[in-house]
Amino acid sequence: MRVEVQSLSVSLSGRPVLGPVSLSLVAGETVGLLGPNGAGKSTLMRALAGLLGIGETVRLDGVALSEMSPAERARKIAFLPQARTIGWPLAVARVVELGRLPFRAYGRPLTENDKAICAEAMRLTDVTGLAMRPATELSGGEQARVLAARAIAQDTPLLIADEPVSGLDPAHQIAMMTAFRALAGKGRTVLVSLHDLTLAARWCDRVVVLDRGLVVADGDPRDVLNAGLLRDVYGISAHVAETAEGLIVAPVALTSGAQP
Repeated sequence: MRVEVQSLSVSLSGRPVLGPVSLSLVAGETVGLLGPNGAGKSTLMRALAGLLGIGETVRLDGVALSEMSPAERARKIAFLPQARTIGWPLAVARVVELGRLPFRAYGRPLTENDKAICAEAMRLTDVTGLAMRPATELSGGEQARVLAARAIAQDTPLLIADEPVSGLDPAHQIAMMTAFRALAGKGRTVLVSLHDLTLAARWCDRVVVLDRGLVVADGDPRDVLNAGLLRDVYGISAHVAETAEGLIVAPVALTSGAQP
């Protein structure tokens, strides 16, 4: 799927928070969305998911979001929000199966294909062993993986994930990013917001950096995550090194005069 954003601007409560932003995303690409707190990352993701009512500036394969019904959007876009809430004590497997709702008539049982998609989503997020446990009884990190599995099970051409690795242990952070790369490798378009610069550098084909609601950089992580950008956008110095495993970007200190 090709996603085109043209001059997207968003105001919330009368205050401009994003834009104008123009960018494109293509199939088979894992794109990291970076930027400090308040830069507009979550707002951009919600707009791309069609949740802000400004779909005329976002087009999927040439069709504006505003021209799509909610059901059609749900079959094309999976959105994993930053907020993680599981309100009912459903078994983990049942929560993941909710991702298949856009593809089933009301009340119809899961098909064998639905079951296979859900099983693969649970495998990718390492929640297979939790399948029969009530989701509300899991730890925060486990619930985050269950919700990621539900979004993956939606099996849409576009997957948008807002800080999906926040709160996960290092092993599951790596596993989650590996899963996103695998999905992109199968032709899906993946947009993921991150604060961990090394995860972005190692697992994203491309990074888009927002600052004060504007795109200030867009390109290969090796080109974008340089000393000047890290100083100007984040107010930090960092150790940047190429290793056998990939690029490492480790924040070291605040730059002179910078405020966290």
